[in-house]
Amino acid sequence: MRLGVLDVGSNTVHLLVVDAHPGARPLPAHSHKVELRLAQLLDEAGAIDPEGVDKLIAVVHEALQAAEDKGVEELLPFATSAVREASNADDVLARVKDETGVELQVLTGSEEARLTFLAVRRWFGWSAGKLLVLDIGGGSLEIAYGIDEEPDAAASLPLGAGRLTAGWLPGDPPTPDDIRALRRHVRAQIARTVGEFSRFGAPDHVVATSKTFKQLARIGGAARSAEGLYVQRDLKRGALESWVPKLAGMTTAQRAALPGVSEGRANQLLAGALVAEAAMDLFQVETLEICPWALREGVILRRLDHMGTA
Repeated sequence: MRLGVLDVGSNTVHLLVVDAHPGARPLPAHSHKVELRLAQLLDEAGAIDPEGVDKLIAVVHEALQAAEDKGVEELLPFATSAVREASNADDVLARVKDETGVELQVLTGSEEARLTFLAVRRWFGWSAGKLLVLDIGGGSLEIAYGIDEEPDAAASLPLGAGRLTAGWLPGDPPTPDDIRALRRHVRAQIARTVGEFSRFGAPDHVVATSKTFKQLARIGGAARSAEGLYVQRDLKRGALESWVPKLAGMTTAQRAALPGVSEGRANQLLAGALVAEAAMDLFQVETLEICPWALREGVILRRLDHMGTA
């Protein structure tokens, strides 16, 4: 059947259309993406402002039209941290349902981490052994660890690249004092969770997903996306550590000129790099591998599993 996943994230609203059936690999058929940056449309009270809600509703209408055009039989709509943590989340969800007919399922941080872990496990298979999975989104950082399809430990921290940029790095480029303060904050947050994972022992394979990690790997020398899904792409801590001070001294426009960095994400790249560097350092990771599958694929795989047992 043809499934559509509508992902209302902190940075983008992304419709992914796939051809899928239980027991088979989902095959991408269409992608429709709009950068909305909901995490940066919050007012002082932590609510998504009326203009932001209007934009979200318009984008959901666009996605519904695209899904209809592509023959989607079932739509799986969900929202992550920007909507989950908005002080007016219930009102936003009600307006979206009333005006579009779409009932967004709000995933918890733990659900995000677990579904992403499922996607990574299916991509690499059982031979990857114990997996440590890192995912930097616009609003949160997800961490998961385990040897099965369900992780033994999962955590979600409010360390998304968009959230941190809006809250901690106002300058372009940001000041050294602001960068240092954010670095301390990020490392303190991650350090609190390390013990929860280290008691399970060292992972056999460390994997990262998300646009932030993909862009950091690309500027660190990984293969271009045009070279295909199945080319191995790694991010080495040494390369990342050498790039952080360079990114800190760049303007958004200068970062956007780097290979593989999109204009819409360039302003968030430094914050994402500080989170990635801290996670790799505190979890003692020298090299991690980029996985092309992440949360959206995890949602699809979970739905297919349920279909297969129905």
